[in-house]
Amino acid sequence: MDEAFVTRRTAEIAEWHGVAPPNPLALVAVADLAAVLAECAAVRERMVFEDEPSTFDAALAATRDPG
Repeated sequence: MDEAFVTRRTAEIAEWHGVAPPNPLALVAVADLAAVLAECAAVRERMVFEDEPSTFDAALAATRDPG
């Protein structure tokens, strides 16, 4: 667990929302947030804006009501 990351995030949560982690499991969840952010950043590197509309349009066309 990256203690510096957890300390910064819990301070930010306390400042923005006025709450503190209620138990040690909550601190583990905050630590897991680092991995989630890294995974989102990795996906963002592979996606480009132009890819999204064509994929969305294809999905929309595939689910169109025939009536």
